[in-house]
Amino acid sequence: MDPSSTLIFIILAFALGGVLIMGKNSIPPSLKRWMALTAIIMILIAFILIVFSFINMGS
Repeated sequence: MDPSSTLIFIILAFALGGVLIMGKNSIPPSLKRWMALTAIIMILIAFILIVFSFINMGS
């Protein structure tokens, strides 16, 4: 797996989570639920990719 694309995905996932937390009052409630669910899934995948890269670091 390309490490640069993985790093970009991890940064974007955490940036989306940060934007949702900082702008939670200005996002409409119907859109807020789906964006939060998307951000949670992306952050979960980012954590899995971080752990996977640490496991494969010695290989």
